[in-house]
Order: sequence, then structure tokens, then C-alpha cells
Amino acid sequence: MKILLFGKNGQVGWELQRSLAPLGELVALDSGGNDMCGDFTDLEGIAETIRLVAPDVIVNAAAHTAVDKAESEPELARTLNALAPAVLAREAKQSGAWLIHYSTDYVFDGSGDQPWLETDATGPLSVYGSTKLEGEQQIQQSGCQHLIFRTSWVYGSRGGNFAKTMLRLARERDTLSVINDQFGAPTGADLLADVTAHALRAARQRTELSGLYHLAAGGVTSWYGYASFVIDFARQAGIRLKVTGGRIKPVPTTAYPTPARRPLNSRMDTAKLQKSFAVYLPDWKIGMTRMLNEVLEKS
Repeated sequence: MKILLFGKNGQVGWELQRSLAPLGELVALDSGGNDMCGDFTDLEGIAETIRLVAPDVIVNAAAHTAVDKAESEPELARTLNALAPAVLAREAKQSGAWLIHYSTDYVFDGSGDQPWLETDATGPLSVYGSTKLEGEQQIQQSGCQHLIFRTSWVYGSRGGNFAKTMLRLARERDTLSVINDQFGAPTGADLLADVTAHALRAARQRTELSGLYHLAAGGVTSWYGYASFVIDFARQAGIRLKVTGGRIKPVPTTAYPTPARRPLNSRMDTAKLQKSFAVYLPDWKIGMTRMLNEVLEKS
């Protein structure tokens, strides 16, 4: 099996290089510095790359993920999040390849407090959410064999993430104010990559598994709960922090106005994925504990 991966240097792409390597020959590309085109602004170049590699599986870990910046550059966001995936889907359909693609809870309006099902009505609040939804639709309408994984609150040990930011601020400040009315589950890029590899093996044997799935860690928390967990963990590990207990203040989303609106409810119902692929999605604290141990060892 030959696998073509786009977005190799992102948080998810980096982990996918590890998880997909045992499945077959892996060709991993990013937007620059390659002999072959991995730049999603060059749609014809992307198509030529796919024809040249002739993969059995195309994995798309590339996207425009700067949520606020997307509001001021909607055309670029649409190119990266919708038009490029449409090219991948077209080429996959023509060649008979599978397409693996990642989407987001931002396709929903964030209302209510129930976990979102794959069949729930969408209603994106931002350019980012709208373009990611269009990308999903382009893939579904192409007729190619595909796995679309909607996820949320993704972090990785490589590069920046919310936990690292909270640790830095906790060393610098006496108090922190963190949003407490947005709810979801921090989901590790390593978990996404491992489930992807498992699902891909199963789907190639059972084509009826082609479709849309919600993929996120178990449990639920707020950004405030997330920050509190991280800081408490660091303190118990003996890390010296300036912020003291009780000095993390919960605040509403309105305290931090942003160009793009965020969904308040990012809970994801993952029952379909767990049943279809016989996988268990552990509580978010398990993955976060592993990541924090790794990060704190280096600090």
C-alpha cells in the first residue's frame, strides 16, 4: 500500500508520519521545500502530485486553522479548507484511492449542551467553520471512498499548545483569567493519528465503513477546567509557579472578544466511531497527563 500524506509538519501530520509508516510506503509532503507539490494554494500542482505518486490512500492533515485570521482572508481559507480537499476527492475518485480528511466541531453553532451527532444540523459561526464544512461536502459529493474525522481542541507535544501557554503564563503572572463557558475535550494529535491508522486498516477491508465520524477524547471540560488541571498537575510535579491556588479566575467568552465567534458547545458524540471500528477513546486527562509529563521533563 502506498500512502500520500499532506501537511506532514503540523501537529496531526507529525504524528501521522509515525502511525502510518507501518502500513505501507509513505510519501509525506508539506507546503514547501519538496520536489513534489504539497502547497494547497497550487491546486493543479496538488493534482499532478497525486497522479505522479499514484497512492492507494491520500491523507489530508493540511488546513487553514488560524480561526481569527480566516475572517480577514476568507478566499485563502476557502482554497485551503474546501477547494484543495475537493481536488483530493476528485483525484481519489478517479484513481480509486481512499481519502482521509480531518474536520472540526466548528461546523456546528455550539448551541445546547448535548454532544453533537454526525447527523445533527450544521451551522458554522465563522469563516473557518464554513470553509471546513464546505470541504466535507465536496468530499462527500465526489463519491470517493473516504473517512472524514471531525475533532476538537487538538493539541500535540510538538509545537505550541494551550497547556504550554498556561504553564508559561502561570510562571509569569500572579493571576489568570480563563474562559469557563466553552466545553469540549482536549484531544491529542497522537490519539487522532493512532485511531486513523486503525480505522484505515479496517475501512480498506470493509468499504461500507466509508463516511463521516466524530473523533475526540472522552470526557468533557471547559478551558478553565483544562487550565486548572494543567496548573495543578505542574504544581504537584514540583514546578515553581507564580500563580497561586484560587488565582485562576473563570470568565465568560465575552471577556475575550475575537474576530471569529467560537462555539460554546464542542462536545462530540463518538459512539458511531467506537462501534464501527471497535476502538475505545480514553478520557482527555489520560492523554494530557502523558503530554504534560513529557513537556515538564524538558522544562
